[in-house]
Amino acid sequence: MGASPRAVARERNGGAIVNFARVEEIADAVLYEGYMLYPYRPSAIKNQLRWNFGVVCPESYYEMQQGSEYSCMQTQCLLKAAPLARVTVKARFLQIIQRRIGSFGEREIAAEIAGREDLEFLDRLTVDGHVYQPWQEAADRTVTFEDFDPASLAAREMEFIFPSGGSHEELRDRHGELVGAIVRQWQTLAGTMRISTEPYRDDVVKLTVRVDNRSRFDGAANQRSGRDAALLHSLVSTHMILGVEGGEFLSSLDPPLGHEDAARKCENIGAWPVLAGDDATTMLASPIILYDYPKIAPESAGNLFDGTEIDEILSLRILTLTDDEKTEIRQSDERARALLERTENIPHEQFLKLHGVLRGLNPLPEGPQ
Repeated sequence: MGASPRAVARERNGGAIVNFARVEEIADAVLYEGYMLYPYRPSAIKNQLRWNFGVVCPESYYEMQQGSEYSCMQTQCLLKAAPLARVTVKARFLQIIQRRIGSFGEREIAAEIAGREDLEFLDRLTVDGHVYQPWQEAADRTVTFEDFDPASLAAREMEFIFPSGGSHEELRDRHGELVGAIVRQWQTLAGTMRISTEPYRDDVVKLTVRVDNRSRFDGAANQRSGRDAALLHSLVSTHMILGVEGGEFLSSLDPPLGHEDAARKCENIGAWPVLAGDDATTMLASPIILYDYPKIAPESAGNLFDGTEIDEILSLRILTLTDDEKTEIRQSDERARALLERTENIPHEQFLKLHGVLRGLNPLPEGPQ
């Protein structure tokens, strides 16, 4: 795919990164929620209207559409911090990569295609039985802010940028003749992450983390394309992971006694913070409403891009797809192909585990009731 975009931070901070390993599994499920839905084929109507969670659009598009999508994501929560506490924040999102399929037709061409402008872009190109079609792929992006001192009561801000780029992949037939190309392009994503605290009571502060999309986007020039054009300049499936060393977060869903009013006054835009991991030192601010301490069921064989679906039912439905449908999945998207192959190879014993598990049962107390 060529060189990947690289984040450039204008401000870098020293210090150790909080261990987010125990939160990453649920965060990955959030990152790819809705990436591709059953029946996992581009031709399915539900997969032609994608990117519905955590979209942080360019400011010009936000002003133009005046809809439900914002040009920022903000989370506020209460933090109980010791004097030497340090906060780390990871903002994660997807950058859309536009994949187009071009054909050279019957023209005689050279082997080198980089920079060629004589491609005819198609909705579908078949080469020796393999079908190539346009699609929107995605690349994971992460911006990390380390070593923030919540006791400083001062705002800190960093800028980030993922430059635009593109790549060409040759398509040759079985005779070695160059017949077309896969052209991938991505637009520049730029933004800021701002972290601040304000005093609340005793050793508890209100922590605010805000991510703004500063990408350049000409809404007037792209008015006809609308959201489709704006998405290429948007942060998609955006969420934030917050961690603290030397402190703990207070639940926003079930705040401790005496902190209920302050928790209600926290302003969250496009995300809702919940405690995550094994303790109160990590928090996940997700565009999908979750409870405190969400977990992936250990019986789950892998991400199905739909965390609210029952794995057993969805896996069985995948196995009922026709051979032609499975071929389309394999040829359309690498993540969908891996999902299909994983599902086809689930052993019988694993399916039995998916059938149902009882958790959280407590024994009845002994003696007369």
